[in-house]
Amino acid sequence: MNQQDYINREDQFGAHNYHPLPVVLDRGEGIFVWDTDGNKYYDFLSAYSAVNQGHCHPKIIEALTTQAAKLTLTSRAFYNNVLGEFEEYMSKYFGYDKVLPMNTGAEADETAIKLCRKWAYEKKGVTENMAKIIVCDGNFHGRTITIISMSTDPDSYKGFGPYTPGFEVVPYNDIDALAQALDDPHVAGFLVEPIQGEAGVFVPEDDYLKKAYDLCKQHDVLFIADEVQTGIARTGKMLACDHVGIRPDILILGKAVSGGVYPVSAVMADDDIMLCIKPGEHGSTYGGNPLGCKVAMAALDVIKDENLEENAERLGQLFRDELNKIDSSMIELVRGKGLLNAVVIKPKDGKTAWDVCMAMKENGLIAKPTHGHIIRFAPPLVINEKQLLEAVEIIKNTLAQFE
Repeated sequence: MNQQDYINREDQFGAHNYHPLPVVLDRGEGIFVWDTDGNKYYDFLSAYSAVNQGHCHPKIIEALTTQAAKLTLTSRAFYNNVLGEFEEYMSKYFGYDKVLPMNTGAEADETAIKLCRKWAYEKKGVTENMAKIIVCDGNFHGRTITIISMSTDPDSYKGFGPYTPGFEVVPYNDIDALAQALDDPHVAGFLVEPIQGEAGVFVPEDDYLKKAYDLCKQHDVLFIADEVQTGIARTGKMLACDHVGIRPDILILGKAVSGGVYPVSAVMADDDIMLCIKPGEHGSTYGGNPLGCKVAMAALDVIKDENLEENAERLGQLFRDELNKIDSSMIELVRGKGLLNAVVIKPKDGKTAWDVCMAMKENGLIAKPTHGHIIRFAPPLVINEKQLLEAVEIIKNTLAQFE
């Protein structure tokens, strides 16, 4: 089969809910992937930051295969000998009393919403069924019915109503708008991405998150950070919230928690919040399974053992500096933090960000546009300086083709 055969088969038998770049990947190692024709590419998407540790990291794969041969799933109907180890590991790693493990980022967001609402009724004293959660314009927290009910992106919500009530949208990076919304005594939580990834790596002003956190404390409102994409060293700190020294009341993690090897997500909170949920009120058959727990612990070990926070911080700054040196009429803006970056593309002669990504693919680097005019650049955090500069050269030469 050639690449088009693989693409045609997906089109014929799969739902058409994605529009992938036309490259059929067959193998990955570190920061590179290979297609079915043997062509090698720099991966500058990292599965939307799930593969921070690089493709098929040997330590993570060893944890997977060792545990897979022993015990994979028990459900939570019984105890197993790995879950408690994982829970203790996560508690000490991130500094919270408790963890509630799930599988996907969307599930973790749903879990945080339920936790927040339950806390509002049991602890804050909000009238039953009246709790509100404030969210931001341009947010992306997943695609469940409840999550799209807070979305401002028509591609996410249009045609899927009726929508779940209980959310109020305020502009992102607008502290005055948040302050006004927090005056409502029914507000239970503020759910925010420290950097809006899907919106195009929109980085707020330096003091926005800290001011938002302080306002939440003043109003007895939970500060809920969705760090599914920004967490696990992607932005140059273990958590993006660490850049401003705040500790979310509820922390949402996913993607790189397991290094892209197995679906693992987690919600972290202290006892006052987490113990609001009682047996039977929330769960998942696969959440906290032994296989996922072992994989996640190995993946998080890699982050610290290989100093990937520091690597992301240093090389992210270098990447932005180098991109800003590129003389291209198509570059409108370069922005980001750590190794989560984006370039806003100005169309030229009818050519768009999609065309740039198609050309980069031909030159040996794959990335994907978002919102039509933004290209997100997020390589695995194991990339080194030499490789980063080689990738910059590919981007530079690709853009030169359009001049």
